[in-house]
Amino acid sequence: MAGSKYTYVRAFEQATTLLPNTFLVVRIDGHHFTQFTAAHHFEKPNDGPGLTLMNAAAKHVMSLYPDIVLAYGQSDEYSFIFKRDTKLWKRREMKLATMMGSQFTSAYMGLWPKVMTGREMTEWPSFDARVVCYPTMENLRDYLCWRQADCHINNLYNTAFWALVQDSNNPHTTTQAQNVLKDTDSALKNELLFSKYNINYAKLPAQYRKGSVLYRKPVEVTETTKEGKEVVRKRKEVVLEHCDIIGDEFWNEHPGVLEGQ
Repeated sequence: MAGSKYTYVRAFEQATTLLPNTFLVVRIDGHHFTQFTAAHHFEKPNDGPGLTLMNAAAKHVMSLYPDIVLAYGQSDEYSFIFKRDTKLWKRREMKLATMMGSQFTSAYMGLWPKVMTGREMTEWPSFDARVVCYPTMENLRDYLCWRQADCHINNLYNTAFWALVQDSNNPHTTTQAQNVLKDTDSALKNELLFSKYNINYAKLPAQYRKGSVLYRKPVEVTETTKEGKEVVRKRKEVVLEHCDIIGDEFWNEHPGVLEGQ
């Protein structure tokens, strides 16, 4: 109760304010998602509706906070990039982490019936969140490169791993599949997929290989005024792409995207 003799206990609360003039990255990660996806019979190595749900939840969260300029997702994780000068929640680390984690989780659960048709949610998902400050554009670009490279490495391994496990002629146990792939590089995994399973990894959907990019794109929309007159206005719309962000092409096409321009 405000003004009571017990108010002093608030002095024990601590709040970490994040560095000013830095990009804030909030990364959401699924908690115990190996068990969660198994319980809900997600297709391996990639479940299309499951990834669609992640993208839909991320797009919803991004629509709530204009200070999020870009988001990148793969598997059960999503990274949200806040513009350098954001003042959201006074840049308090705990507030950013808890709010983003809870908003994403509620969006994931709320959108489940619409996206995961025919699959009842029998266990409740949860996502943890961490916040990191990146002082320069180079640091931020390198962070995004790291996450997309991780997407490629993990997906190539998982594609080869599940091809071995699900082989109808010669199924492998998970341990056997791990032993086959032990110490193999990308070239050997690609060769295994193509020679044994006729899978051209480069032809798999870009979403699986590159992940998902959400960003704000300027668009023109036609609106009707109260007077009944049609006018064309410019606004920014959150769009989804599955493209390369390690090279320069995306950034050259959208030079101000990380600054919210």
